[in-house]
Amino acid sequence: MRSGYREFRPPAEVERVVACLWENRADAERVQPIVPDGCVDLIWDRGLVVAGADTGPREVGLSAGARVTGIRLRPGAAGAVLGLPASEIRDERVAAALLWDEEGASLEAALAGAEPAQRPRLLADAVARRRAELDGLVHVAARRLSAPGGRVAGVARDLGVSERQLRRRTLAAVGYGPKLLARVARLRRLAALAEDSLAARAYEAGYSSQAHMSDEVRRLTGTTAVRFLEDGRLTAA
Repeated sequence: MRSGYREFRPPAEVERVVACLWENRADAERVQPIVPDGCVDLIWDRGLVVAGADTGPREVGLSAGARVTGIRLRPGAAGAVLGLPASEIRDERVAAALLWDEEGASLEAALAGAEPAQRPRLLADAVARRRAELDGLVHVAARRLSAPGGRVAGVARDLGVSERQLRRRTLAAVGYGPKLLARVARLRRLAALAEDSLAARAYEAGYSSQAHMSDEVRRLTGTTAVRFLEDGRLTAA
């Protein structure tokens, strides 16, 4: 079995609300560290759960031979797909049957009886049946907040809404407010930068200083900036 984490492009019919499909395989028992990415996932691993947007680090145990399958919703899509404010499951992993009743239980049964290669398609079909629409304002706000120098007040002003309105919409569609979303986006920018000195990477990612970067990385990942940037496992959700 090929071990590791891989992402796949979603089918065209759900691409507007789905960032990717993914699979994580383990050839030996291990612990997978997870860091915030601003997204909500539907995850199959001996059961179907909805993983809310994380505000800090957590760890997930993988047993030997595990083949975990997931579908990651785009920022701005979670509330509509789930049918409730995404903030209600922030930092939680909730059984899909508790959120979607019979629909969730039926999907879980279908996934349990399917071959592993069929499960990504089943998850995508389930999201397609929700007929959810992306919150376009939140999606644009998330993209602008992810740009170096993006600030909540400026993004809200450019989009023609108040900061309070932007926060309300972001809480419902993503799971947390725009300020935390901006910090998570900055962390992801940092991880994507090419090798360079820590000070240079901090500046390019949009931190005010290397000390600012170190503080935020520790709060979001539970580890140092050096270890976060060296450990590829920490960037895989």
